[in-house]
Formats: sequence, structure tokens, C-alpha cells
Amino acid sequence: MAFSTATNDADASLQPALSVAEAPEGGWRQTHLGRLLGHALRRFDARVLALMASDVQVPLALSNLAARAQVGAAHIHITRHLAIGGSRLTDLAASAGMSKQAMGDLVDQCEAWGLVTRQSDPHDKRARQVVFTPSGLLWLEAFRQAVARAEAEFSQAVGRDVATVVALGLEAYAGGYEG
Repeated sequence: MAFSTATNDADASLQPALSVAEAPEGGWRQTHLGRLLGHALRRFDARVLALMASDVQVPLALSNLAARAQVGAAHIHITRHLAIGGSRLTDLAASAGMSKQAMGDLVDQCEAWGLVTRQSDPHDKRARQVVFTPSGLLWLEAFRQAVARAEAEFSQAVGRDVATVVALGLEAYAGGYEG
């Protein structure tokens, strides 16, 4: 999408170069930044899961789930957001931007797969924490390695300079998000 940075108003943000009336029929709906980011995220997550499915360090049952597309982007939320020392379900859900009920369903699945377990919170015996199991920690390490490899592949595909600019831009843009 082309953006125009020319503006007379110092408070104005970037404006689209073409208005809806001037844009080709519906083309802007297919190429706007949000849609491109969504496609890129799905492609990146799919690549990470494919790499994890072929990682010999991942427990076989989890590798098979990833290979059969039983593990998806929603399950990656647990991998991305669960603190190494454990998290309360409410904190995990908030960090992932999900409802407590939806996160609870994911935790139930991941618990059945042996990725996580629930245990008493050491600071409040009434509360429970979700923690990685030993298999879950292997999964987490495989996730770290797969993300690093997918990032390297992205950098190779678009060039190191472009990859750096994209990463810096996304970091700056996401830094303003309060979700």
C-alpha cells in the first residue's frame, strides 16, 4: 500500500495515497497493512510449526501433533506467553490477549498432550499455576530454535537490511499497543 507523508498538519498521521473512490475496485482490501501482517504471521507460524514437527528433540507425540496440524497458532500462544516459572491462568490469558475460558481450553489440551501441568501457586495455596513439564520445556527449546531459523529464512528471503527495518518498524509499532 502506498502512503503519502506529505501533510500540512503536524499532528496528522500517515494518510493513504489514494481515497477509496480513487483506488482500484476492492484492491485496497487485499493489500492493506493489517491483511499483509496477518498473512505474514500465519506463514511464519506455519513455518515454525513445520520446523518443530521435524525436530528430533521434540517428543515424538508432540512432533506428530505438529506434523498433523493438530497444534496451531492458538497453542503457540501458550508457548509464547507462559513464564518459565509458571503463570496463573488469568495472567496467561491476559498476556496472550485471550479470554480466561479460551485459554483454559488451550491449557486443558496442552495438559493432555503433556506440555504443561497445573500445580499449586507457591505464593497462594488457593491459586493454581500453569507450568511447563519436562516435555514442554523441550517443546519450548524447539520453538526457540524454530523461531530463530524462520527469522533467518525471512532475512535471507527479503535481505538483511529489509528484515532489520521490518523488525524495527514492527517493534516500534507494537510498542504502542496496550492489549
